Amino acid sequence: MPSAVSAGNCGTPIDFAALGATAASGSAGSTAASGAPVPPAPSVTNDSSAQTPSKKKKSRKPLVISLVIVAILVLCAIPSLILPATANISANNIGIITINGTIGYDGSASSPEGLKKLLDQAQDDPTVQAVVLRVDSGGGSATAGEEMAHYVKEFKKPVVVSSGSMNASAAYEISAQAQKIYVNKTTAIGGIGTVMQVHDLSRLLDKLGISVENIASAESKDSSYGTRPLTDAERTYYRNLINELNDTFLQNVADGRHLPLEKVRSLATGMPFAGTTAVKNGIADELGGLSEATSAAAALANCSTYTTKKLELDNSSLFSLKSLLKNEVKRAVNSTVNEVFRSVKESLNATEIK
Repeated sequence: MPSAVSAGNCGTPIDFAALGATAASGSAGSTAASGAPVPPAPSVTNDSSAQTPSKKKKSRKPLVISLVIVAILVLCAIPSLILPATANISANNIGIITINGTIGYDGSASSPEGLKKLLDQAQDDPTVQAVVLRVDSGGGSATAGEEMAHYVKEFKKPVVVSSGSMNASAAYEISAQAQKIYVNKTTAIGGIGTVMQVHDLSRLLDKLGISVENIASAESKDSSYGTRPLTDAERTYYRNLINELNDTFLQNVADGRHLPLEKVRSLATGMPFAGTTAVKNGIADELGGLSEATSAAAALANCSTYTTKKLELDNSSLFSLKSLLKNEVKRAVNSTVNEVFRSVKESLNATEIK
């Protein structure tokens, strides 16, 4: 017999029989009179919002596929980024250093400071087993050549020279410190000797009506200015100076080439030899180009397999910029001087014709 009880303080009677009937009719969240749970009836709807979750999940598939493809490409690229650096650790490299142009103090590889940096780079690189100096120079500063020869001589790894069209004077002094020198048949090599130029422009100045008065602290301080002829005593002094400087050159060549000093002195004509003759008289070792020189360097380093590695200075460095500006200024000055002399010569010729 159903009875009515008060629930809470609302004072509203609850009919349990009515609740049981409602549960039987399938209302969601209610229980039957027996107390067993009744599952909610499934609802079918055409509302597009009900399908939104499945659509979102479906729309992510292209994005996921794209991410997978990108990941695969990155994984494939990683070996190419890592392996070369790893491979170089155990590789046998022959470093190539190019020395060309005038030997001097311009910060390039043809200067003491530039060559020293490259040799230090080769020394500190465990993959570089030997060095080839690719030389194409007619020489330059005696002191710069002496310093560079010392750096090559003190280098701890094998050095081989590959000569280009010319390898003479200070450039040859440097090359003589290598273990082997390769030349082409047409290479001009040697040119062992030292020279100093003193210009005498006094007669030209007289013709132009130009008078120059040098105020010097010593009688011979202006001897190399070109405004007057040398005295006999000054000429003898400069000759002795050149001979002294040249003795250092000869000794460096003799030590580097393991030749008697007198033998080197007999070859020090100041003039270069052709490659074939140089091999015969001991100035060079063998005929061959860069490839043969590189193979010889690898053999000296006991490398059966090897690759080449070009050693270069940082072109963005300040001294390289300074060198470039210096060379441009030098070209401009030389061009101006040549133009002045040409104009003077034409003027003198015109005067003589009249």
